[in-house]
Amino acid sequence: MTRDQDKLRRLASTSPGLRSLRRPATTNCPEFDLAYTRTGPPSPRPVVVLPGGPGLASVLPYRRFRRRATARGLDVVMIEHRGIGLSRADTTGHDLPRAAITISAVIGDIAAVLEHENIDAAVLYGSSYGTYLACGFGIEHPHSVAGMILDSTVLSAHDHHAVRSHARSLLWDGQHPDTESSARLLRDLIAGGTHTKDDASDVARLTYEFGGPALLQRFLKQATSGKAQRTWAFVSNLGRSEIEDEVATRFWMEFGPVAGIAFTELNYAPPPDGGPFDPATQFISAAAKYPPFSKEPFDIPAHLSRFRWPTVIITGSRDLRTPRPIAERAHASIPGSILLGIDNGHSALDTHQLVALHVIERMAQNQSNRLTRPSDTQIIRQLAVRGSATRFLPHIISARLRLDTAWTAVRRVSRLSPFGRRAPGTRR
Repeated sequence: MTRDQDKLRRLASTSPGLRSLRRPATTNCPEFDLAYTRTGPPSPRPVVVLPGGPGLASVLPYRRFRRRATARGLDVVMIEHRGIGLSRADTTGHDLPRAAITISAVIGDIAAVLEHENIDAAVLYGSSYGTYLACGFGIEHPHSVAGMILDSTVLSAHDHHAVRSHARSLLWDGQHPDTESSARLLRDLIAGGTHTKDDASDVARLTYEFGGPALLQRFLKQATSGKAQRTWAFVSNLGRSEIEDEVATRFWMEFGPVAGIAFTELNYAPPPDGGPFDPATQFISAAAKYPPFSKEPFDIPAHLSRFRWPTVIITGSRDLRTPRPIAERAHASIPGSILLGIDNGHSALDTHQLVALHVIERMAQNQSNRLTRPSDTQIIRQLAVRGSATRFLPHIISARLRLDTAWTAVRRVSRLSPFGRRAPGTRR
């Protein structure tokens, strides 16, 4: 264990409510200790929060979130996903084998923690990949579900069709007034050969999700005029660490150990169709190291009509990874569900935590119907953005664009002589 890893493990040991549960050995999995936290005062309706990924840890990344939840008197359980973070190794210190890390096994871990904590029924809050776990848990353990919150919904291993279609309609075809100009700029940029289709799609998606249509249009205009080279490189490199198993991300985001779930069970790398904004292209190189897609463990859409518990579905207006059409499909299928649209990108749990906590609070109090009232709508609109450091990304991109503009101007002036004429050897 490196010094940094030892430091992180000691830091985790000081996390309030940290507990562990010895999971017995099975055919595919050796005995290991499953880490989890339970914070806040015990209540009749505890909330189990399931982060996205797969690969995102629970204990360290969400310490601030749990402090905020405790301040609101919320009883919150978070389980460190088997195979990553504090649940990565068996009792001898060796990493769990890939065969042990499946969606069904993870759902079994959730059930085991509820039983260990004497929780008869809980509210399940899932974010992105966590929504698939929440729905799978509801299918296998319906009597243990008191309510469900689906934040950035994942329904199927075939969601990529809806993801492609939605992103292309907005940012390639420009079918919305807010993105018509940006779509034209993006097409021209790619047609001019300045940037590749996949690179430009990734930069446009990320900028739109975090910064909105106005920032995207400004960015693309500046890129078209050749004044955004450094900013483009910066944004293009963002997010790559999520699919790289680097030591620096240990206990936070560890995609490598659980990538089998992503590729073999959830089809994160389907065959690309050759068009822009194809989520498959982000995972092609990583997918080559793992078995191909086989079969997902559940047909979730076929079971949604049987979800009879209170359900709230949160969807961000700028979410291009789990876009609104998927949320609308879930809403149409789950009886009595509430569709809550917010001004946000992907995952309120990660990028707009005060909204997530407000919804959790309503559900924990068995008052989810209040979310449809104008008073709650106003409250949600006024909540400040709180979450991961990515909330600062729009400001960082804006600042970098200003620097790029200044740098371009300096370079231009440097080519001129003190008398205003171009220095010898410079190009026009």
